[in-house]
Amino acid sequence: MQVSSNLMADNGRNIPEGPPVSTPDQPAAAPHAPAPGTPAVPLAVLLADPGLGLVQIAGPREDRLIGTVGTTEVEDPAPYLLGGELLLTAGVRLPESAAGIDAYVRGVVGAGAAALGFGVAPVYEEVPPELVAACDRHGLPLLRVPVATPFVAVGRAAYGAMAEARNRDLRQISEAQSALASAAARPDALRAVLHQLSVHLGAWTVLLDGRGGELFAAGPRPAPQVRRQLAELAVRTTTRTRPDGRGRPQPPTAAAEHHAGSYLTVHSLPGGDLAGGPLAVGVAATAPPSVVHRSVTGVATVLLSLLTSPRHALGADSAGSGALVRLLLGATPAEVAPALLPDGAPPAGRWTVVHGRRTRPGPGSGAPTGGESVQLAALGTALGTPYLDLDGDGLRALVPGGRPPEAGSAARLGWTLGLSAAVPTADLAIADTQARRALRRALATGEAVVRHRTEEQSVHGLVTGADATALARLRFAPLDAAGAPGPAVLLETLRAWLSLHGSWDRTATALQLHRNTVRQRIARVAELLGVDLQDPDVRMELWFALHWLPGERPADGQG
Repeated sequence: MQVSSNLMADNGRNIPEGPPVSTPDQPAAAPHAPAPGTPAVPLAVLLADPGLGLVQIAGPREDRLIGTVGTTEVEDPAPYLLGGELLLTAGVRLPESAAGIDAYVRGVVGAGAAALGFGVAPVYEEVPPELVAACDRHGLPLLRVPVATPFVAVGRAAYGAMAEARNRDLRQISEAQSALASAAARPDALRAVLHQLSVHLGAWTVLLDGRGGELFAAGPRPAPQVRRQLAELAVRTTTRTRPDGRGRPQPPTAAAEHHAGSYLTVHSLPGGDLAGGPLAVGVAATAPPSVVHRSVTGVATVLLSLLTSPRHALGADSAGSGALVRLLLGATPAEVAPALLPDGAPPAGRWTVVHGRRTRPGPGSGAPTGGESVQLAALGTALGTPYLDLDGDGLRALVPGGRPPEAGSAARLGWTLGLSAAVPTADLAIADTQARRALRRALATGEAVVRHRTEEQSVHGLVTGADATALARLRFAPLDAAGAPGPAVLLETLRAWLSLHGSWDRTATALQLHRNTVRQRIARVAELLGVDLQDPDVRMELWFALHWLPGERPADGQG
């Protein structure tokens, strides 16, 4: 980048005539701001530089952006200006009459110059008062450049400040990109990305569905009117990105509006919830978007597009598709499961089954379109698996790996969860039962997450599996003679009642029965088994036996 530029020096050549100068009754043109994204420095930065000694002696005191510094000694520099310049002159060809100086200033202002710098000596001992008056009249900041300050020093200072500002912007962009990337890897990725975007923009950020419904949001909430305006802007923007008549998706679009101190921007997300219209990320700020803001928003838009895409939400990869084909054509779960495990996992991997029920209004649950793909993406990221089945307010999921999933983030999305023990593929049916019972217990007790409990060091380890199974079968054999609702239902009722410490109300809630029905079933069990269920020793014996009924424990004895 050059330190300064000589727009046109008069050395005897013919200078083309400039455009007609405005007459005094015409309004002066506003200064042209530098193009967005181009380096610029506030005029106040140059005025504050003690090494330059610049002093503003005329014109408005507003802080204008300087995009370049140019030196000229032509009679009419207007044809050579692009706008946003600090124009430096020593007055070599400055008109001598007040009318000529007025026309000179009008031309510079009309070309969009940001400010005029006048160097005293060697032509003028001081800034001509006619020039001071003309700059005041036409709204052009006029700077006095002292004798000891070369014009090239002004340019060097301006471009040095621009470079420093650019480096500062790049650091901010780099820090924001790193924070956004880390947020995208978190279990609650959607909320985390929006939060980081809000922090680095100092604005309210929101993920909206195709009808303007709020799915996730972060940052201080603006007034209802601002939120409504942003939602309306999102609807208008996403409408332009919906599939065309041939079903082909349109490219993503963006839009911006300014309403009474609120700067609203919307970016549609490609590949979003096309069933209800494309998704969009909206930003409501109190300051105009800067280069940093635009860059950071672009990165966040890409990440949110990936996190809300059907491929991310459903795990539609080739391995998963191949496993599904094999399963539909007759393969067993044990045969296809290795294709679904993460890279590097042993073929005989373990799985955790998750059952869930939406019990609290989470982000996006009240949106008009429901945002099902967004819910899938959020839950899949929170649980660490693409293998989810979302059915209204019900959820089932398979989580690969031996470690139990971190379910706290999913619970914060409004779900109550029950988790099985980690089991081999052959015992998925048992894990499914464990997860269903754990969810039932969570719903009854009001806990957000309940995990199936294993007894690694307990009385179960004192008896061999074969003996314990034989004892369990013998203990509950009298139930085989039970009529309706049948022995399986009675056993399930007994199990729930014992797990909830004999609470009639909680058991009724867990099984979705009337409490009198629970009482009748437990009384029938006690009658058939010939036991007193108020005796804690009896309860302990039955609870032990229930764990060893066939189909209750994985083949390897864990869980």
